[in-house]
Amino acid sequence: MTGAAGPVPVEAADGLPPAERLWAMGAIGTAMTLAVLDGAIVNVALPVMARDLGVSPGAAIFVTNGYQLAVTAALLPLASLGDILGYRRIYAIGLALFTAASLACALAPTLPLLIAARILQGLGAAGIMSVNIALVRFIYPHRLIGRGVGTVALVVAIASAAGPTVAGAILSVARWPWLFLVNLPLGLLALAAAIRTLPVTPRSGGRFDALSALLNALVFALLITGVDGLGDPGERGLALLLLGGALVIGTAFVWYQARLPAPLLPVDLLRIPVFALSMASSICAFSAQMMAYVALPFYFHDLLHRTSSETGLLMTPWPIAIAVIAPVAGRLSDRIAPGLLGGVGMLGMAAGLALVASLPAEPATGDIVWRLTLCGLGFGLFQSPNNRVIITSAPRERSGGASGMQATARLVGQSLGAAMVAVIFGLMHTGGTVAVLWIAAGLSLTGAATSALRNPART
Repeated sequence: MTGAAGPVPVEAADGLPPAERLWAMGAIGTAMTLAVLDGAIVNVALPVMARDLGVSPGAAIFVTNGYQLAVTAALLPLASLGDILGYRRIYAIGLALFTAASLACALAPTLPLLIAARILQGLGAAGIMSVNIALVRFIYPHRLIGRGVGTVALVVAIASAAGPTVAGAILSVARWPWLFLVNLPLGLLALAAAIRTLPVTPRSGGRFDALSALLNALVFALLITGVDGLGDPGERGLALLLLGGALVIGTAFVWYQARLPAPLLPVDLLRIPVFALSMASSICAFSAQMMAYVALPFYFHDLLHRTSSETGLLMTPWPIAIAVIAPVAGRLSDRIAPGLLGGVGMLGMAAGLALVASLPAEPATGDIVWRLTLCGLGFGLFQSPNNRVIITSAPRERSGGASGMQATARLVGQSLGAAMVAVIFGLMHTGGTVAVLWIAAGLSLTGAATSALRNPART
């Protein structure tokens, strides 16, 4: 709610009025679009960046990895700060940092400075991603939370699908710094709207645990770096060592967190069965989707002998289907048990993946398209209801922790999925893409089972 002096608290209110809700979701949608796009569009420009900065392609990869590591490591600490300081404040600070870091990325004259700016940009993106679903819980009345969650899922799906196209369009008329400069006007516009319209939420009054934040960063840095290295036979020994370190530190981290009244890693929320099952479902779903996204271009190009342009077009039905069904699924989850919707969705995705893996040697384009559309519809039917359960099954004052866990599950699932593809490709010289699709179908079935196990009365 807003007044002459700006937003007022909504501690006792059930969401914002419709007009203010629209502006608030516009701010969230714009910021989420920028954060998701910047995780994808830079990949297209890496060869050009490497050439302009005079570095090897392998070194340029850290421009992407630095951003991803910063986002993953900072999600839970910033979600905890959201509980302590208020979600609106963390969101605005994250958006301001993201926008300023975008300018620094565009002006960076060397690779080390560009990587440093990308890390700062990733920290800003983590501020946006860590509390966006928590804010939705206060923007929408309880009976319409599924609608808000579906809107966010729609934004993420569109931004993810549009990433390569947007990058190609910008690079066709401008140099790579413009990939970051375009963030400035949109970021400032979203920041102005966020400050004006996002609700002021209750604060826990707790203290930030710096030791927990450090342990969290170490665990995720070791985990993501180790998982990335599994695909390279020459680095597999080091990767296993890093994963072992992540396991040891992670065990100590969980032990420490279990003894805190308001832990940074919300192990208290994981004791809620429906929350834990929803997190497991999310990791399975995003792992399966990423496995398919990485393997399908190889499948189309190497086994089905499609051209690069055909491969690109064949990849579009999946995200388009998600964008179509996600808001519908969000609205349905306000009236139908989300566990049921999610289970049906993951069964559909599993069936679609199995049908793609079973394609004949020379399938018609239409046969490929409807199978991938089924995958996208299944994932979209799952995602919005599942996110609704994650945020609503947590106590209202722990919305930040729940929101951070939701985003962390997505990123961890995607990282694990990509790593599994790399390992399978390294072990299987032929038939690896088909094996990946079958394993992804199996993960989808696991996600369907964990989703269906949730208590319909509560989910």
